[in-house]
Amino acid sequence: MMTLTHKMNDAIAVNPAQIKKVILEKDGITLSEFIAVARYKAELTFSDHYVEKIKKSRNLVDRFLSEGRLIYGVTTGLGDNVREMITPEESETLQVNTLRSHAVAVGEPLDEEAVRAIQLMILISFGQGYSGVSFELVDLIKAFLNNQIYPFAPGEGSVGYISVEGHIFLPLIGEGRAWYKGKLLNGDEALKQAGLAPVRLKCKEGLALISGTTSVTALGILALYNAMIVTKSSDIVGAMTYEVLKGTVKALDSRAHQLKMHVEQQETAQNLLAILKNSEIMNKYKDFKVQDSLPLKCMPQTLGAVKRTLHEAWTSVDEEMHSCSDNPIIIPSGDDGEALMCGNFDASYVGIHMDSASIAMGTLAKFSERLTDRLMNRHLNDLPPFLTENPGINNGLMILQYTSAGLVGEIKVLSHPSSVDSIPTCASQEDVVTFAYYASKKAYLISKKLEYIVAIQMMASTEALCFIHDAKPSPVIQKLYKMIRRYVPKVENDRHFYPDIENIKKLIHERKIIECVENETGPLSF
Repeated sequence: MMTLTHKMNDAIAVNPAQIKKVILEKDGITLSEFIAVARYKAELTFSDHYVEKIKKSRNLVDRFLSEGRLIYGVTTGLGDNVREMITPEESETLQVNTLRSHAVAVGEPLDEEAVRAIQLMILISFGQGYSGVSFELVDLIKAFLNNQIYPFAPGEGSVGYISVEGHIFLPLIGEGRAWYKGKLLNGDEALKQAGLAPVRLKCKEGLALISGTTSVTALGILALYNAMIVTKSSDIVGAMTYEVLKGTVKALDSRAHQLKMHVEQQETAQNLLAILKNSEIMNKYKDFKVQDSLPLKCMPQTLGAVKRTLHEAWTSVDEEMHSCSDNPIIIPSGDDGEALMCGNFDASYVGIHMDSASIAMGTLAKFSERLTDRLMNRHLNDLPPFLTENPGINNGLMILQYTSAGLVGEIKVLSHPSSVDSIPTCASQEDVVTFAYYASKKAYLISKKLEYIVAIQMMASTEALCFIHDAKPSPVIQKLYKMIRRYVPKVENDRHFYPDIENIKKLIHERKIIECVENETGPLSF
């Protein structure tokens, strides 16, 4: 059986920036393929099997409508209006009204990769073959992605789904707004300029577009991908910090870690030792202290616990990504079938695990900030104050630690669980809601802030290496140092540090830190 760690290693083994084309197959897509489309705008195509499942499911819905079967959202109203019957002549009007009436999210719009992720996620969901939408609809959504039409979607005010999706899919019918080639246009104009035509919604399609765990899962995938990459990078910056603070590698001895039954802890210790291999600094100071401070001594334990939580969250989100979360669900049976009204749109799995992932990232954030302070604080090391040769006239990296502390404070607030809350909606027809949308959204926000916190630790560790003259760092760290110096020069005097932080954050975000190290060590365990 594949372990969680091996499953996670496989999930991020391929750099999505290198993937140029993704095919939606019967088995879904990988995490790297998902990020390739959402973030790096890889071309999306459908397999024949995908198209066949879409068309077969649509034929069943048309049959159900012609036979007048009682189906939620097809021949009935929505929510508490389920008591109201809808005639075949009214069914298309209901679908358009569904999109219009549900597009009521407010506030700042979601960024482009988040919107693209939601568009892609709906296609993956429809491709399960249980939603009854038409090929014309999925083909137009695919065209939005491939033509980089980016719908305007305010990102606030969702209890679990519905309202954000309403905004994203209004442009399919020529309404709402969307960006095209850098301009925010009315939906019909965006379609026209891209050489596309609006689709005419058929019965059930409006409901299918706004139902399910689409946005929750899409944002969760983005958050977890960011979290995986920055956490793996934390092993690397952790090793660098280990060197400049002259930690004792005795704390990384495999004999100690094998006594804890957590494979992530064991593998983190192995990663650190692989990066620190042949370090003159580590060899010289191996017996310098009886034991280190907690941030060094407990590095494998803390990072391992973060990884375990992310592993478990990814298992849940990956399963959700390849599930049918629609309602009603169209179940084929021979030449006929059945519409099942159920609660697969519930996002509790993702919501609970994204709350856990937020807490894990918050744990890594506070851990990284404490290491940054230990690098800056002359009372806790033998380095110059704030890593500057001329303190007083120069502040050095003093205020970078303030930034890190401020970000940790923001993450603490965002780490408060959403999934424990509920406010009834829809005349109490929906009297338990998951708030999973915000669980995923805040995890996505946290992942971005965490990248900066780890980047600041890396900048401080890089600068601190300049003050160790009696021994050399490991060959791997030497290569990493040279790579970072191509983007962030040594600090001789105070300067504007914002561009430096951004440069290192980008190196983390784009996997350059990981690639630099793994070119020397081989794949690090995650």
